[in-house]
Parts: sequence; C-alpha cells; structure tokens
Amino acid sequence: MAHNLNFNEQTGQHSFFSVKEKPWHGLGQIVQDYPGSAEALRFAGLDYTVEKSPLFTRPDGLPGAGNDLEVPDYFSTIRTDTLQVLGVVGKDYQVVQNRDAFSFFDSIVGGEGIQYETAGALGKGERIFITAKLPGYIKVGREDLIEKYLFLTTSHDGFGSITAAFTPIRIVCNNTLNAALRNHSNAIKIRHTANAKERLEQAHIVMGISNRLTDQLTEIFTQWSKVRITDPELQRLIQLAMVPNKEVLENIQAGRLDELSTCFNNISNSAYEYAQSSPSQQNETTKGTLFGAYNAVTGYFQNVRNYRDEESKLKSLLYGGTAQMRTQKAFNLCMDYMN
Repeated sequence: MAHNLNFNEQTGQHSFFSVKEKPWHGLGQIVQDYPGSAEALRFAGLDYTVEKSPLFTRPDGLPGAGNDLEVPDYFSTIRTDTLQVLGVVGKDYQVVQNRDAFSFFDSIVGGEGIQYETAGALGKGERIFITAKLPGYIKVGREDLIEKYLFLTTSHDGFGSITAAFTPIRIVCNNTLNAALRNHSNAIKIRHTANAKERLEQAHIVMGISNRLTDQLTEIFTQWSKVRITDPELQRLIQLAMVPNKEVLENIQAGRLDELSTCFNNISNSAYEYAQSSPSQQNETTKGTLFGAYNAVTGYFQNVRNYRDEESKLKSLLYGGTAQMRTQKAFNLCMDYMN
C-alpha cells in the first residue's frame, strides 16, 4: 500500500513521527516521550519554511520567445530547503508556516496538557498534519475510556483551508469515532488569507467545540452502552448505515436481501463480524449494546477496510469521505433507535 509520506533526500528520512506506536508503514521516527512543539517539528521533519515567489512563464514559439514573462497576481510556493515548487497561489494567499500550525495548538490551552502524538508531511511537503492529545477522557461505563484528540491539517499548494477537527479515539482499539453530532460540527476551516489574530481566535473556538462535544458524547455514549440490541437488529443497523444509494435502501426496507450486491454484503458482513469477534467489542459497554453497534461501523472503517493509501484513509475518515458519511449515518441511526 502506498504511503505518500514525504522523503527528504537531504536528511535521508521520511517526514513523520509518532509516540511509542509503530510509525506509519514502518517509516519515520518513533519517540518514547511526548515532545514539545519545537521537538515535534524537528522529529516530523517539518522544520522547513515555505515562501511565495513571483511566477514566470516562457512563451516558446511566440514573438519574444526565450524571454520570461511574469504572470501577474500569481505566485509559486517554494520549499526553501529543497527548492521544490509546492503549488501556485494568488496574491492574497498567506503562507502558514509549519511552526505556526504548532503554535495554533499551543495557543488553544496555553500549551498546558497538549501532547503531540503524530505529525508528518505528504508528497513534496505540500500537505502537513498534526495529531495532539488533549487532557482528560470521555468515559463510557467502567471499562471504555475515549481519548480526546485534535487533528490539524494545512497545505502549501493553494488547495484547501487550514482544517482543525476534534476527533475522539477509543483507547482499546484506536477506533476513530466520528463526533459530528446532529446540527453541530466537529471541525473548523480557516482561510489562508486569515491573519494571525483571526487564527488565534479560531483556536479558542476549537477548544470550545471539544469541550462541548466531550460533555455531549459522554452522556450519549453512556446511554447507548445501557441499551441492549439483538444480533438481527445489529445486522440491520449496519446494513442501513452502509447503504450507498436509494435502490439498496429500498431493497433492505422491503426485505429483498437476495437482491443486494455481493460487494455490499461483503462490507456489511465484515462490519458485523468485527462486532462479533473483535476483542475490543467484547466488554460490557460494547457487547450486545447500541454503543457496540456504533463501534462496529467505526471499527470497520478504521481497522478492517482497505484504502488505496493512508492519505485516502484520512480523507475518508475526517474530511467528508465515505467513512465519515457512513459513521455519521450510524450515529443518526443509533440516535433514532434511542428515540
């Protein structure tokens, strides 16, 4: 499976680090202690800067050929250590340096309690990502502790905003739990034209989101852990969560299960088998409960499903891809079941 991690030929290292856990595809650096922001920047190979440079074109075959012409109002973004061109941007685009992304995290809680878990760069270094653990847990029952994470990604190629998302992760099996509650968002997007003051204000909004969602998820997941669900109900909830289109939904609702495609059945059965056999699904809060049904869907997308590469997995889980849509559907179905 491709990884798309940046490889820096000058240092001979891949741009990624993680704390204690095996690095991405076995690549990158593993450290034993949580680093501060300056160390994390260095461990992840993100200690480079990006600059905007005037953009020129050479009109070969036209009058004046051989002369470079400046392209007005457009610039290239260049990585200053490797001199690689990362993208083309407009005149209003502001580069957010990698160190500024870590400063964003530090500013959220004044640097107290933030623990940097992973960070890295993709491609030529045009996209970076950081995962930081917040203090405290979401506690479900007596056995399940869900850690609270903030995930940030930004790019230097002119595509996409700075995105910061709250994403709880279940300790026992690292299931990414989609925390996008109804009528709420677990993420904010910040324009690259925003100034430093505006970005700092957005940082505190992120902290407010995480605090609110922590309280809501604690209450909701605890309720779900007390609601029993039968195996046929579990299987049907999984099928409804995985529905790709209206035709499949109508077949399920009408009981025409023999008309479901092999591909759809394989996906649904894999999630069902995960619910029945995964060690993380066998404790009192998950086995035979509504909370376990929700975790069957999130666990499938985090631990069972195959992705083209890790970047595709992140997009699917966190940025409106298939995994996020299906886990949101599972969340809504569980809410409907409660009601």
